Amino acid sequence: MDRTTYRLGVDIGGTFTDVVLMAADGTIFSKKVLSTPKDYSQGIETGVSALLTELQVDAGQIGEFVHATTVATNTIIERKGASVGLVTTKGFRDVLEISRFRTPRLYDIHHKKPDPLVERRMRFEVNERVASDGSIVKALDEAELDAIAAAFKADGIQAVAVTFVNSYVNAEHERRAAARLSQLLPGVPVTASVDLLPQLGEYERTSTTVVNSYIRPVVERYVDSLKARLDRLGIKAPLMIMQSSGGISPGDVVARQPIDIIESGPAAGVLGGQRLGVKIDVGQMLVFDMGGTTAKATVIEDFAFSLCPETEVGGGAALGTRMIKGAGYPVQVPTIDIAEVGAGGGSIAASDAAGGLLVGPRSAGAEPGPVAYARGGTQPTVTDANLILGYLNPGALVSGELSLDIEGARAAVKALGDRVGLSETDTAYGIHAIADATMLRALRGVSSEKGRDPSQYVMLAIGGNGPVHACTLAEAAGMKRIVVPPVAGLFSALGMLFADVEHQLVAAFYRRFDEVDRAALDAAAAPLLARGVDVLSSEGFTEAARRKLTLYADLRYVGQTAPLTLPVGESLDELAAAFHAEHQSVFGYASPKEAIQFVSLKLVAQGVPDQPRMPDSARRGAEKKAKAHVRRAFFGPAGWCETPVLPRSDLSSTPKAGPLIVEEYDTTVVVLPGWEASIDGWNNVVLARTTAA
Repeated sequence: MDRTTYRLGVDIGGTFTDVVLMAADGTIFSKKVLSTPKDYSQGIETGVSALLTELQVDAGQIGEFVHATTVATNTIIERKGASVGLVTTKGFRDVLEISRFRTPRLYDIHHKKPDPLVERRMRFEVNERVASDGSIVKALDEAELDAIAAAFKADGIQAVAVTFVNSYVNAEHERRAAARLSQLLPGVPVTASVDLLPQLGEYERTSTTVVNSYIRPVVERYVDSLKARLDRLGIKAPLMIMQSSGGISPGDVVARQPIDIIESGPAAGVLGGQRLGVKIDVGQMLVFDMGGTTAKATVIEDFAFSLCPETEVGGGAALGTRMIKGAGYPVQVPTIDIAEVGAGGGSIAASDAAGGLLVGPRSAGAEPGPVAYARGGTQPTVTDANLILGYLNPGALVSGELSLDIEGARAAVKALGDRVGLSETDTAYGIHAIADATMLRALRGVSSEKGRDPSQYVMLAIGGNGPVHACTLAEAAGMKRIVVPPVAGLFSALGMLFADVEHQLVAAFYRRFDEVDRAALDAAAAPLLARGVDVLSSEGFTEAARRKLTLYADLRYVGQTAPLTLPVGESLDELAAAFHAEHQSVFGYASPKEAIQFVSLKLVAQGVPDQPRMPDSARRGAEKKAKAHVRRAFFGPAGWCETPVLPRSDLSSTPKAGPLIVEEYDTTVVVLPGWEASIDGWNNVVLARTTAA
């Protein structure tokens, strides 16, 4: 190949690691390999090395490396983080256990909150106090810090979190304490809450700081390990990592503040979907992403996705509604609003005590994987069921690189069918249908539960299994159009290449709205804007034209607990009107006569690229195309049908009626009877419904 500069995107999932290489003209090359849970960076090195060797591309030709990872989330879920010590104001030692009176299941008297990430014996109080107006009530006793540091050192503490009351108003004590502890504990990362979340909310601020400390050493080691692997491969491009908010940030920054990548992988797919929607003029979109372990859904309205100011981690899959909380650890960082359920290709099917079928949330993952992978799996999964139903190539996946054992899958599904009294076909279709029902909860979590009618949206089906289930899910939700983008099975790895460098900055601003004029607001925002300029300039965005700074304000009615985030324009009157309108939209009512309160100011600092991040069109290069043939497939009420199987390149702008199957390297598009498939100008497969349900 020529000396074209390439951009490389890598996404780690619970089952597969996806590698996408994109040339400047939009040509896409990809590789899909099984993930390596014992060391996820090993799977990256394996996949990248194999793809570069296959294409004969020199590693020096890679000008950008962007990565999305689940290492932060997995560390919390598996409780494999660092040993953390907490230093806080006297009287606030137990704020993590007191937390909030929330439960994810109403009236569940057996619900148990997750154990704090810091043992009580490693939570120390300091005799200091700052008042709510920032005045010093009690001076910091630094001698106490020496004793605390000695206790931490004796216990082998690996990370320290420092959270003092009201430090968001006056950070002097907290910064002095963090500096002193860093001096006394060399090599131990110390995180001060004011560096992460300088705003009101003692419990949420403490929880966010502790979570960051808990995962920080793990993420730092992971980033260092990944950098070493990239060096061995000869890749000199800087490491950029996808954030939960939809932007990318340098690996060194993320290593210090890993809470920003809690939802790294799912965010990449949503960002890619939003950018694609702009290209093809689809502003109302439901992004459906089904991988090997979980399925995710996100709504895009008016070409924009919504951000949640707070998310919870470590409490299992989220169903999308932010009214249900208490299952995990709250982290107050901007996160794309994503609903997630434990249903993926690797979800395990079993029988319950009553003799009925169950699917998920347990997953076979990458090790051992579905029975059909012949890697030691013995329990049937959704992938095994789809294979038996004829939806997947019975010989192999990823163009023959992963051979399949269909007879093993049949034996496992038949054994389950014998236990529940169903035939092999009915058992397989039952597994498929139950997985659909579970995933429908995610779609409704971001649409119907928020007053949106899903039938008015276009579905974007991505992930290795998304296009397999897209039609049946769309029918259940009343949707009539589906878009399957190029390399849909690796779309998160592709989508992150469309993201901009971005930093989310926060500053406290706790004032009544009617006591603030424009001069006071500008004065409070000035330090925040200066920080945004500094951080972007340090990353090469030195010219003003290459920096985009957008100021937001968190507002609420006086006495409320849940603020809304709105962009700050030229007029405060317009800001107030926008707040009332947004409150009406989100909560169903507005109170224009009630007093409004500022809670904090937020800045989104984005680097403006010198070249467009997204090409005008995308085509897969060096594709091993499926040979057109016919395969029997089962379509529920329509029964077994002789179904044409063809590659994407055999489709055109003239629709082809289903049933048919579009077989690709990274995914399979199942087109049901009553649907038709065509190709649009961006090389998307577009599915349209032709008959009523």
